[in-house]
Amino acid sequence: MQKNVYESPLLSRYSSSEMLFLFSPQFKFQTWRKLWIWLAEGEKELGLPITDEQIAELKAHEADINWEEAAAEEKRRRHDVMAHVHAYGLQAPKAKGIIHLGATSAYVGDNTDLIQMQQGLVLIRRRLCKVIDKLSSFALQYKDMPILGRTHFQAAQLTTVGKRASLWIQDLLIDLEQINHLIEILPFRGVKGTTGTQASFMELFNGDHEKIKKLDAYVTQKAGFKKVLSITGQTYTRKWDYIVNNVLASLATSLSKFATDLRIMQGLKEIEEPFEKNQIGSSAMAYKRNPMRSERICSLARFVIALPQSTAFTQSTQWFERTLDDSANKRLAIPEAFLSTEAMLILAENVATGMVVHSKIIERHINEELPFMATENILMEAVKKGGDRQILHEEIRELSQRAAYTVKEEGKDNDLLERILASGKFGLERKDFERILDLKKFTGRAPEQTEEFVNLEARPAIEAFNDWKSAGDAEVKV
Repeated sequence: MQKNVYESPLLSRYSSSEMLFLFSPQFKFQTWRKLWIWLAEGEKELGLPITDEQIAELKAHEADINWEEAAAEEKRRRHDVMAHVHAYGLQAPKAKGIIHLGATSAYVGDNTDLIQMQQGLVLIRRRLCKVIDKLSSFALQYKDMPILGRTHFQAAQLTTVGKRASLWIQDLLIDLEQINHLIEILPFRGVKGTTGTQASFMELFNGDHEKIKKLDAYVTQKAGFKKVLSITGQTYTRKWDYIVNNVLASLATSLSKFATDLRIMQGLKEIEEPFEKNQIGSSAMAYKRNPMRSERICSLARFVIALPQSTAFTQSTQWFERTLDDSANKRLAIPEAFLSTEAMLILAENVATGMVVHSKIIERHINEELPFMATENILMEAVKKGGDRQILHEEIRELSQRAAYTVKEEGKDNDLLERILASGKFGLERKDFERILDLKKFTGRAPEQTEEFVNLEARPAIEAFNDWKSAGDAEVKV
């Protein structure tokens, strides 16, 4: 690794070798050669004078890119596609004359971009399923554990730890559905010629429209796509880049919401992300346990959420059949969106696998607020014992304000229950509070909702795919 040149942190710190390879020069140019092979095979089947020997020669050199020759030719010609056509022809001299026959640069460039995006979405889906799986297990494990609900970051009615996790999962399921749909509908550019009219193929096949359509279908099927665009300019519409980045940005918002909630709970000392034995939280404050993984998720999410704007500008400023101001932008906006999104999922899986729940702190926070939340239950119980609802309501209001003052201004514990007992107006005894303050009465159907949601929605959604099950657990590089 060179230390005197810039290196993207996505390479050294965040992304997996699998995703890095997908957007590597090796994958890109190897796929170009596959596309040239499929084109030649299709043209041969449809009657063009291409031999098995020529195709065999192309296949023999599909993966061994002669980099130096390609680089030298590109420097001389200033054209990357023709440089690689030249380099490939040096390795396959018998096939040299039929490489790229009838095609334009977008045939290899655009179709490879679409292959990378489709395969990238499959990798993203696999990691997303693993995150949903880990969070589902966590949700079921803690479906019954009460925790203080918070609205406006103020104490609210109780929920459960598992129910809160199910809210994170719900967002991720929406993203999973969008990704599934996009994988299904993402189209292939196919074989369209210089401005999308297929004029060059009309010449090659003597105006035989059916053969041209068959060639388009043949290459599309070889590439593993279900749909081919019926019309294009020189390029596929850059709207697809915008759509893909929007879906990744949507997933980024969900992961950031999960990570943000966890960061706040770690600040409250209720639930923490994993913290390794020798991990250092701060260079100055040795006691600190900073939520660095969750913070990194939020940081990367910010980057991914901003990227659709870049692809939107590209789509909106393309002229007629195409301009080249898309190229440099696409080299950054698409790969880095995938690499960053995968990095977030790797982190999220790691966090979801090892979250630490501090039940005693959670219980303490509940007890600090429960007397206020229980006032309606106390009021109803006192009325059942013969009390006047209106008089008791005023009494409990005044007692609550005094208790709140004690907590906020004097820093003491919430003593509302003691005040209610001491007033003698409610007809209640200490033993009555054990029944009134049963936490199960304050969590509603949260446990049942969590169990039903995980078993009927989350689990079935990820069980539709098997590729994620055999994948190893995510490893956080740094």
